[in-house]
Amino acid sequence: QVQVVESGGGLAQAGGSLRLSCAASGDTLKRFVMGWFRQAPGPEREFVAAASWPDYTAHVADSVKGRFIISKISRDNARKTMSLQMNNLKFEDTAVYYCCLAPSIETMKIKGAWGQGTQVTVSS
Repeated sequence: QVQVVESGGGLAQAGGSLRLSCAASGDTLKRFVMGWFRQAPGPEREFVAAASWPDYTAHVADSVKGRFIISKISRDNARKTMSLQMNNLKFEDTAVYYCCLAPSIETMKIKGAWGQGTQVTVSS
């Protein structure tokens, strides 16, 4: 059974920084992406950033480009970890952030394994 667990998040002031981490295990994917979506109050879950394995490619949404940095994926046997460094935070970054493991960027929403989410709150 695939398990995805987020950590980090919390409260930060505008202009500050936070770091999110994600760990995934239990899958059998040989090529995959791990990334982040976020959801503010409302129905839509917005793509933030993702990294690919085994060839590292970073995909970053325009809304966070230049502020958020997604790390390379580390793999230790069946456990995969990566992080999202969030700098120069803005009030509009406030959301629940979800980590996702999927075969590709295109399949994240339809085939992804998701974590429970972690709250990020930015005070203005």
